[in-house]
Amino acid sequence: MHGTKIAYDAVAPLYAELFSDVLGSLPLERALLAAFAELVRAHGAGLVADVGCGPGHVTAHLHALGLDAFGVDLSSEMITIARRAHPELRFDEGTMTALDLADGVLGGVLASYSTIHARPRHLPAVFTEFRRVLAPGGHLLLGFFAGDDPLPREFDHKVTPAYRWSPDSLAELLRQAGFDEVGRLRREPREGERFRQAQLLVRKAGER
Repeated sequence: MHGTKIAYDAVAPLYAELFSDVLGSLPLERALLAAFAELVRAHGAGLVADVGCGPGHVTAHLHALGLDAFGVDLSSEMITIARRAHPELRFDEGTMTALDLADGVLGGVLASYSTIHARPRHLPAVFTEFRRVLAPGGHLLLGFFAGDDPLPREFDHKVTPAYRWSPDSLAELLRQAGFDEVGRLRREPREGERFRQAQLLVRKAGER
């Protein structure tokens, strides 16, 4: 994780410039975020953590959808940019493997392409941590690069090495960590994108 922090600290200003407006061109992702927000509100809302929030643009979008959202990121430079861009929102420096949150305090967790750099052997612990902080009925929305191989495949991400996962393989890891699948989205790459994109929406198992 230390290497990921250093890599994102180094590119934070450029990353913010390139991606802070990206949701405007992603109608399918916006639709799924709206569904995520609706489900969180239907289960009593509560705080929502945007884990790996980067420059805070998606955190702000969740806030606009009526959620009490805050951001968490490993990169102190990203957090500085997010606080400057969205001073009305909360942004904390932290790690997804040990969130500074009590058990069951969140109505939702968004992890939009923030788990892609985690080594495959570390992902079960990450998903267990997400489940720990979610309240009964809490939802997790996970975005990632999709592949067809049942095994995760490393690739040369522009910031630091990352992994592609098949949606089925990642869904099984989430099931083992205590989540029930609600739905999924997989879309073809747009111009300038190298891989298919995917989203998994899951709910804390045994909770309705």
